[in-house]
Amino acid sequence: MSRTSAPASAEQTAVEPTTSTPSADAPLSHGLKQRHLSMIALGGVIGAGLFVGSGSAIAAAGPSIILAYAISGALVMLVMRMLGEMSAANPASGSFSVHAERAIGPWAGFTAGWAFWFLLCVAVGLEGIGAAKIMSGWLPGVPEWSLVALFMLVFCVTNLAAVKNFGEFEFWFAALKIAAITLFLVIGLLAILGVLPGTEAPGTSNLTGHGGFLPNGTEGLIVGLLASVFAYGGLETVTIAAAESEHPVQGVAKAVRTAMWRIAVFYIGSMAVVVTLIPWNSPDLANPDKGSYVATLEHLGLPAAGEIMKVVVLVALLSAMNANIYGASRMACSLVARGQGPKVLGRISGGVPRLAVLVSCVFGFVCVLLSYWRPNDVFMWLLNMIGAIILVVWFFIAVSQLLLRRRLEREAPEKLVVRMWAYPVLTWVALAGMAAVFVLMAREEGTRTQLYYTGGLVLVLAVAGYIHQQTRTQAPAVAFAEASAPAAASAPEPADAEPKDAEPKAEKPKDEAPKDAEPKDEEPKDEAPKDAKPKDEAEAADEESEKADKSNKNDKGDD
Repeated sequence: MSRTSAPASAEQTAVEPTTSTPSADAPLSHGLKQRHLSMIALGGVIGAGLFVGSGSAIAAAGPSIILAYAISGALVMLVMRMLGEMSAANPASGSFSVHAERAIGPWAGFTAGWAFWFLLCVAVGLEGIGAAKIMSGWLPGVPEWSLVALFMLVFCVTNLAAVKNFGEFEFWFAALKIAAITLFLVIGLLAILGVLPGTEAPGTSNLTGHGGFLPNGTEGLIVGLLASVFAYGGLETVTIAAAESEHPVQGVAKAVRTAMWRIAVFYIGSMAVVVTLIPWNSPDLANPDKGSYVATLEHLGLPAAGEIMKVVVLVALLSAMNANIYGASRMACSLVARGQGPKVLGRISGGVPRLAVLVSCVFGFVCVLLSYWRPNDVFMWLLNMIGAIILVVWFFIAVSQLLLRRRLEREAPEKLVVRMWAYPVLTWVALAGMAAVFVLMAREEGTRTQLYYTGGLVLVLAVAGYIHQQTRTQAPAVAFAEASAPAAASAPEPADAEPKDAEPKAEKPKDEAPKDAEPKDEEPKDEAPKDAKPKDEAEAADEESEKADKSNKNDKGDD
């Protein structure tokens, strides 16, 4: 049985967008168990960008990539802490979009939500293309687009069935990713110490040699910093999934509190191992078909390491596809539940927004087809438009937390299960860091175009969201005026009403009733007040007499 998710509180939000609290969500199921959420939190931080994109970042920044990932990692930890504080206080599958609507207004929730939905849908296509390229190396006769279609079909069906299916897939995907990266770190540490058979301890030769720690200067560090910032995308999924878990508040709190060591170990630790073991200017690092992990293991001479890591990268890409389809469908459903999208997308069947899942998958597959049909124009526009969306989302998160924290401390301090460190100082530090990244993107020729395209998309969404907000605000007032008009037309004239109110007990002859309803210029109209005056005086005299009688009785009682 399907239900349209449009709660009454969402309508209240439309009437008072700046003061009321929006509806959090549609009636989704709570099929995710705590083990699912814990593993999603652990594995979600290990994105495909870490395996695939880090090699080009190392080639640009050299050993200073460790510093780049540390700086961007610190920014991401602040963002996750802010998002965790709001999500633990008010779990919602709309996550930061719901928080932005509560803090800033419906237009902000509209902008952040649909921008993120667009990012996830395009990312689904990109990850499908990457996974198909790996598979086509093993199946050379199969067209890549057909492999992408197969992946889309599998994960679309998975997400259509029940949320627990998404949870099971992510549980095992995350387990494999964590096992692979842990094994990589152990092998790397043994090689650095010189105890791995067939290897010698490299010491600091690769960190200080080949041009030093900053071989390409600050420009190289900036390129590496920008690449590392966007490699962290995907951490937000755990706050979206938490709304469908058995214990959302505890799940979010645990995920946020463990984010620091996960980022430090998986990202910064991995980069430190790579640049310590292999020269940063190795051609294999810049090879997109290999990546930093495969290049490092092959440099150590481990047999079949490259093929094994390709399997891990394939799993990471498929995991990202699965998570992004899930996240896109839940974000669309949440937006519709708050009256900010086509109602048909918000229909829930079996606890799953199935049409939202289908639309998200179709949009992602269209992006894949565009990569073959129009690779040099339309597809490039899509890539440029999503270039800085994640940074825009983080900006909305920081501003929302800055505003909502004060409101929570005043209205519901018991909901602050997770607290942002050193509020509001570190919130402002995070906003300054985001502004700095925007400035750096504008300076670099390779990212300037992305910034412009993303800015254009966000501006269009913001204008559309503001117009939608104004339309929803004015609609109830118009409806109220239209509903009041018939009542006002059917009511008696004010001049006629006053005599009726003044003489509720007066008995009038039946033949005088029509005279009260006659137009104002009719003479009988003046008779009513004349008749009313003596009756009013008589009633007043009767009341005085009754009071006197009561007073006499009281006096006798006192005697």
